[in-house]
Amino acid sequence: MNYRNIDDLNHCILQHLSILPRDFDLIVGVPRSGMFPANLLALYLNLPVTDIDSFRNGHIYQAGERGKTFNMTGIRKVLVVDDSISSGNAMNKCRILLQDLKDSYEIKYCAIYSTPENTKSVDYHFEILSYPRFFQWNIMNHSILQKSCMDIDGVLCADPTPEENDDGEKYRHFLLNAPPLFIPKVTIGTLVTSRLEKYRPETEAWLRKNHVKYNKLVMLDLPDMAARQRANCHASFKAKEYGSSTDYMLFVESSMPQAVEINRLTKKPVLCTETFRMIYESKSLYYNLKSGETCPWLRRFMIRVRNRLRALSPSKK
Repeated sequence: MNYRNIDDLNHCILQHLSILPRDFDLIVGVPRSGMFPANLLALYLNLPVTDIDSFRNGHIYQAGERGKTFNMTGIRKVLVVDDSISSGNAMNKCRILLQDLKDSYEIKYCAIYSTPENTKSVDYHFEILSYPRFFQWNIMNHSILQKSCMDIDGVLCADPTPEENDDGEKYRHFLLNAPPLFIPKVTIGTLVTSRLEKYRPETEAWLRKNHVKYNKLVMLDLPDMAARQRANCHASFKAKEYGSSTDYMLFVESSMPQAVEINRLTKKPVLCTETFRMIYESKSLYYNLKSGETCPWLRRFMIRVRNRLRALSPSKK
């Protein structure tokens, strides 16, 4: 699994900034994922920046000039930036959108991350990154979450304060009214929480209110907070569910110590929202083969076989 967070993105841009010529007049970001690297490049190169639609309408911003538009006069060479390129379809759509402007501007295309087979689809790329790959800025809406386990407190919602965590009415009030944090748009495979089973009604009510979609909710079946503190099994409880199925590809956890322990126990990757680091120091050969990190050609071959078998099998009505 290849994962990059915002720190990695910033470091990559700084390390490879020298590959870009210094004669660009404007940076154009591809919404939405391309806007962040576009703004970073504009900052470091001291250039104006805009998005594709605004560029087509002649509306851009000058770096360092808050709220001020920039005169299009003198703009000749333009760099269109996206965070990544895989099939090249998104960049081709950009080329089509900007087709009418190619006689007025010299337009070049840049992707920070490129797959090995698509480096020639852009004029500039900063790093080659093979599949499977995931980014901090879109992983919470990625389909991998359908094959993932996810913590609740510290991920979907804020952690309770010590005062709220009284195993009584204050805690029930927190469960029903916890401030949301990272709410995915896609369905989560399994929610795994150290909340006690007796708080399932309040937990499910909050999930409904905040439009969290999931397939299964696993809670700790102990009588009270004192029993949970004696058991001290937060990480091992979560690791048991995560390790119970080879279908699970990722665990999203809020606590760094627990993330490290879950990874150690399961040999599978854990994304920690405390720092948005991916913890995968401990790995299993089976997971690496399935994810494509080891022998990626074997994974590609098996996917082709699977797709061929699906195409040959009669469709179900």
